[in-house]
Amino acid sequence: MHDIEPTAAPSPDAFEVALTAAIERLPPAYREQLATVAVVVADEASPEELASTGAHGLLGLYRGVPRTVLGAGHAAIPSVITLYRGPLQRQYRSPDALVGGVEETLRHELAHHLGISDARLGELKRGER
Repeated sequence: MHDIEPTAAPSPDAFEVALTAAIERLPPAYREQLATVAVVVADEASPEELASTGAHGLLGLYRGVPRTVLGAGHAAIPSVITLYRGPLQRQYRSPDALVGGVEETLRHELAHHLGISDARLGELKRGER
């Protein structure tokens, strides 16, 4: 009889670690909003997703009905934030940079879920009123 040694559990994926850290760093009011939107991870954006936005590359994508338009309970389709592992890991190479990049992308897509446009996000980033 041979003793079978348990195999070590695989180490958590660096992206999953970064996503968990990014969520934990969100202010509580934003973290609460995650209950009204699914957050999924995909390796890369599909050609259809790129075409739908007119972008050459995506770090994240929000699809759904912003909460300012319809209450979450009345949305015709579920709201989804997709974070793209490949582009984020290529752009943010260190673990700390990846956490920051995932957090920034998650905040950006969550803002869309809350009805904030790209133009308004740009104004807020520049400190405009």
